[in-house]
Amino acid sequence: MRQRPDVDPSAASGFPLVVLASAMWGTDALFRRGLALELPSTTVVLYEHLILAVIMLPVIVRIPWRRLSPGDYVSLLLIGAGASALATGLFTASFQQGDPNAPLLLQKLQPFVAIAGARLLLAERLSPRFWVYVLFAVGSAWLITFPDPLDVGASAATAGALAAGAAALWGFGTVMGRRMSAKLTFSQLPAARFGIGLPAAFAFATVGPGRADSLAISGGDVVPLLLLALVPGLLALLIYYRGLRSTPAAAATLAELAFPLAALTINYLAFGATLPVTQGIGVIALSLTLVVMSRAGRKRAEELGVKVDSTPGS
Repeated sequence: MRQRPDVDPSAASGFPLVVLASAMWGTDALFRRGLALELPSTTVVLYEHLILAVIMLPVIVRIPWRRLSPGDYVSLLLIGAGASALATGLFTASFQQGDPNAPLLLQKLQPFVAIAGARLLLAERLSPRFWVYVLFAVGSAWLITFPDPLDVGASAATAGALAAGAAALWGFGTVMGRRMSAKLTFSQLPAARFGIGLPAAFAFATVGPGRADSLAISGGDVVPLLLLALVPGLLALLIYYRGLRSTPAAAATLAELAFPLAALTINYLAFGATLPVTQGIGVIALSLTLVVMSRAGRKRAEELGVKVDSTPGS
């Protein structure tokens, strides 16, 4: 196979779009944190999915449901119920524990989970170097989660566990999305995710004594819910996938560093959240590990004469 030449990230036409989408993800706490402090996390997730499913309904009805196999439906169920409804619920709940920075920054763990899941589920080989990356990732995540790494509080530990659980589900959802990308278009896949995630979110919000009574929202919650679903949700997702069509994976990894930068800036300006030295070290270490890991993977593929595909797989 023909080796693909190196691509200058700044010259990639989709690079600014990936930067923009990543920065938009950083606005998530601006809308989600206030809602999480007023409403149950399951209620926030339910209305978020309701808004997105309604918007994507024209795409949902055009999905070739009858041509999908039982295995495809299992994959979509894992994406919709697990990676969408449950993961978003865990992520929302993590904001109820206090520190608005840690839940957002811990999402940088998602690429590691996605890569590990692809290796395990798709029978790809794990190189010894991969476990070095994992070690750095875990250490960085520890610094991010706990401002004082030697004094682990219950609230910080709970928030970290919830955010890490969400990252793990999103990572494995990416693996399932790659599996389904051969049968669904890049717009049909998120549409199926929201469509299947809606009944799952409804079940999470209503199952149990008195749970249905928690579905009521006030008029002041409508605008934040709409902005949450549209800005860091649907709009950022569409911009991201559009940008990835013409952006190399290594360049996209660099572009996605706009996410923690935007999140930290917004949290500082909106919530007065400061970043302790240890958390800053963790962010830098995790970001650098992702960059090195991405470049190493691309270099290895090109050494073998394999073309590096910049088109998103999920």
